Amino acid sequence: MHTNLLRRLRPLALLGLLLPLAGSTSPAFYAPANRAPVQGAQPDPQVVAMFGLLDNAKLQSYIDEKGLQMGRISDRPADVKGFTIVDSPIINAFATPDGHVYFTRGIMAHFNNEAQFAGVLGHEIGHITARHGQKQQTRSTIANGALILGSILSRRVASLAQPLSQVAGLGLLKYGRDDENESDQLGVKYSSKIGYDPASMADFFLTLQRTEQSSGAATVPTFLSSHPNSADRYQNVKKMAVQAEQQAGRQLAVNRDQYLRMIDGLAYGDDPRQGYVESGAFYHPELKFQFPVPQGWKTQNSPQQFQMAEPNGQAVQVLLLAPGNSLDQAAQALAEQLKLQNAQASRTTINSFPAIAVQGDQIGQNQQGQQGITARTLSYLIQDGQTIYALVGMSAPSTFSSYGPTFQRVAQGFRRLTDANKINRQPERVRIKTAKAGQTLASALAANGVPSRRYEEMAILNGMKTTDKMTAGQLFKVVGK
Repeated sequence: MHTNLLRRLRPLALLGLLLPLAGSTSPAFYAPANRAPVQGAQPDPQVVAMFGLLDNAKLQSYIDEKGLQMGRISDRPADVKGFTIVDSPIINAFATPDGHVYFTRGIMAHFNNEAQFAGVLGHEIGHITARHGQKQQTRSTIANGALILGSILSRRVASLAQPLSQVAGLGLLKYGRDDENESDQLGVKYSSKIGYDPASMADFFLTLQRTEQSSGAATVPTFLSSHPNSADRYQNVKKMAVQAEQQAGRQLAVNRDQYLRMIDGLAYGDDPRQGYVESGAFYHPELKFQFPVPQGWKTQNSPQQFQMAEPNGQAVQVLLLAPGNSLDQAAQALAEQLKLQNAQASRTTINSFPAIAVQGDQIGQNQQGQQGITARTLSYLIQDGQTIYALVGMSAPSTFSSYGPTFQRVAQGFRRLTDANKINRQPERVRIKTAKAGQTLASALAANGVPSRRYEEMAILNGMKTTDKMTAGQLFKVVGK
């Protein structure tokens, strides 16, 4: 598995996408499953680099089928290119300007019937057919916003870290109210046209809002941040849904049980197999390494790298794969990519791994456009067999004396992961259970061993309240190993 995983990893030049830092982790150094493109359209490599592909043939086949069906009846069938589920626990769906629709596994876990999925699918296809992406592509993209380190780091460190980042416009756009309303209308139109009750899309807005408001939820939804909500949006979609059902002249499908059975076993929350932070350390069970995380620093995993940022934005340290067949090649490439001046390299050994430490000043333009030293760096290149990892630490020159020792401690703590409990950590999964007569959701959760502290989280996941009465045989979700 080790060789296979690394063969599929391609470092983005030397130092790839710098992703937005947050307080939790998502999959890192992930080997995406290979699959045939839909309608000749491959998912965007940068979206894959950010999230990874979900290895679930059943769910992928399902969204291909429904997406193609809906694309054919849309207003611009030729604009709808493909559909992909990405391996992220966040709750999101988005369409890129190239006509590709993406769903995260997090949002798939939170749908409670096929009609909810179809409504959101129609909404995203609506963004494509109304060509909102092309209109908005020059504004408010993730690539020009959240992907930039300024979301966490100070402006100073964000600017000095720019040479690390090779972000390109992914087209993950924030839409205005007019665009959202138009996509809601098209979502109602398209989902009802292929036979689904569009009122379920409005119901899903409530799930998103509850998740966003709940501090106890396992994941934070980002759908509403890129799809601004409004107080009247729920009611507007409900009204449009009534009209659509009247025009259809028949009962439109919801298909709750079919959908729930389809997502039984879907991974929920962060997947520890692809790396996780716990008790002040980062562990990677697949690649079998660990290293310390400075106390209080914010972290973020991606399929290409792991990032740590000092909470006040004074320093950043990034782990990623380095290219090259030797430590010397990797060190030379690193110095060139970072535009280092007076770079000094020294060989060392870190817990039996051959390594090279590289220190130097990064040369570039400051915020006033003047050429000079923009950062001081201390990087460690660590070789594990045929693989070379780069731990790149950066801070402003004036604060390097404070953070240089931290970069050194992290690198010197890089070691082989041998703890079986850490290596064998498994993700939680959605499990579909059957209610008994007279149970409330809370009592059904209790009967299935769910701790009370997670009742509200599970209620949101089920689109229910803990006090809701359940019928005999009713399916519902729990989460477990």
